[in-house]
Amino acid sequence: MTGSLQVRMELNVIHAVIATAEPDVYQLSINITDLSGQTYDCEYLSRPDDSFGVNPIIRKWLADNPNFPIQPHTPPAAEQIRASMPSLSSRQLRLGLIDAGISHTQVTAAIDAMAFGQEKDRAQIEWEYATSFSRLDPLIAVVGRALGLTDIQIDGMWTAARDL
Repeated sequence: MTGSLQVRMELNVIHAVIATAEPDVYQLSINITDLSGQTYDCEYLSRPDDSFGVNPIIRKWLADNPNFPIQPHTPPAAEQIRASMPSLSSRQLRLGLIDAGISHTQVTAAIDAMAFGQEKDRAQIEWEYATSFSRLDPLIAVVGRALGLTDIQIDGMWTAARDL
């Protein structure tokens, strides 16, 4: 006699449901038991057209529990967006500045105009020797302010430069 063991994913608990910017798409904090029998907490992104894995179970649960509180979508703050921006190579940053009408000479002059001290020394070393820059690098903010740029202008330049 042969027996068959049916193993399936199980949704154990839904801790939280958060709306996303996309309609009818939710980020969930859940506890599941996977196909290997392991039980754990995880984050899950549920889309209405996804018929794989645990999503059909989640969608049924959502339909059966219409009064479960769904937290509203909160767009990320500007600092969160900046923190997630990819680093730029020295080449990308310099070409991006040129494309924005800012010369290498202007950046060097902005650093030269800083008060003598450790911050100026660090800025000069970063500008001359760094091989990559993160959007939240203090040098970017210092030089940006010295050049009269707003954070939004720097963000736009950063986004354009990443494809160079």
